Amino acid sequence: MTPAIFGLSGPHLTADERAFFREADPAGYILFGRNCIEPNQLRSLTDDLRSLHGRENLLVSIDQEGGRVARLRPPLWAHYPTGHAFDALYQIAPASAIEAARANATAMGLELSAMGITVNYHPPLDLRVAGAHDVIGDRAFGAEPMQVAAIGRAVLEGLAAGGVAGCIKHMPGHGRTDVDTHKSLPTVTASTAELEDDLIPFRTLNHAPIGMTGHLVFTAWDAEHPATLSETVIRDVIRGQIGFDGLLLTDDIDMQALGGTIPERAARAYAAGCDIILNCWAKMDDMQGICEALPAMSEVTSTRLNRALSGTRIAPAIGPEAAELLAKRDTLLALGAAHT
Repeated sequence: MTPAIFGLSGPHLTADERAFFREADPAGYILFGRNCIEPNQLRSLTDDLRSLHGRENLLVSIDQEGGRVARLRPPLWAHYPTGHAFDALYQIAPASAIEAARANATAMGLELSAMGITVNYHPPLDLRVAGAHDVIGDRAFGAEPMQVAAIGRAVLEGLAAGGVAGCIKHMPGHGRTDVDTHKSLPTVTASTAELEDDLIPFRTLNHAPIGMTGHLVFTAWDAEHPATLSETVIRDVIRGQIGFDGLLLTDDIDMQALGGTIPERAARAYAAGCDIILNCWAKMDDMQGICEALPAMSEVTSTRLNRALSGTRIAPAIGPEAAELLAKRDTLLALGAAHT
């Protein structure tokens, strides 16, 4: 198996993709709006991927946080709010915010499971930092570390209850960025003492099945390499200080924060200690190059992958409980909205 997650070019597998994926046998796939036209088509696509590999618990993933980061959108799929909505409610009723976040994530998990999706890149555990770039912004669950951890825990639990594995991101913290990593490489100059706050949510939820790195340079730990490509950050901070022993993915290696060719980036991230390389844009040359640049999946990574997917399930359809959970969420969130 190739330790990579690949994107798909459209709503159905092309003949070239089908042949390549069968041969490459990647760890999994990531879906975007271009792959998700309507529910029946999407479920057919994910069923096709499982049939291609003969793995019922195949890693089929998506970025479905809510707000501006949502690949499945109304009216064909449910609406999910940004992290800020739960932050606002937490300020007046912490227990209600946690209950709302869990209900929201459970409904989300039920919907994703019915679409044949087993992994959601959610929750972000990045702190909202005043003056930082808004690439995180209202996606964050707040500025206080234990609040972010509490809401993040509810999201992980809710997704799991819906049959989907969550993914904590972006380790070791993306909240202090001054630029968008899709466009350029940020450098964080905060001290190790200041960065301790950033680590707290990840350390608190270090039992999460899956985690994702961020493409940021932290001068306090490694002034030369972004976290994704830094053996020091992955070994000493993510695996060490945070204590994360789950499946570690890169953020998308196509982002302009990283330099070199896509296969070179993949090889460097793998050498630094990432388990799986995430490559989103379905460019055949890049995917073939990644397969040539990477060794076969290690036993350690295979164990982590199987563990991450062990609690996932594919539902035949979305049950009525999803609508009930969303109604409960909306009732609770209305309390927070009334005070803003």
